[in-house]
Amino acid sequence: QVQFVESGGDLVQPGGSLRLSCAVSGIIFKANNMGWYRQAPGKQRELVATITNTGATNYVDSLKGRFTISRDNAKNTVYLQMNNLKPEDTAVYYCNFANVLIVSNWGQGTQVTVSS
Repeated sequence: QVQFVESGGDLVQPGGSLRLSCAVSGIIFKANNMGWYRQAPGKQRELVATITNTGATNYVDSLKGRFTISRDNAKNTVYLQMNNLKPEDTAVYYCNFANVLIVSNWGQGTQVTVSS
């Protein structure tokens, strides 16, 4: 079965950067569209960035220009580069399929805290 293992979260000051990684197993990774999601305290989980199997990317409008999603098919890994972080980016970040209708087996996520 599919497994997602997220890493790279940390406590960072406003304006800082982080790079999240998600190792994926149990699927033909290169054939799948992938996404990064986040869940802030007291809020529902939301999809923030997607990347197709051919590398096309999409982002929620509020994150365009600050976040970059990428993938390495040789390593079965998807990344999220986050720059100019803001306190409102504080959340647990998860990766999963980009299609919200087929998301499954959520990993533990990785905590990102933006605070001075």
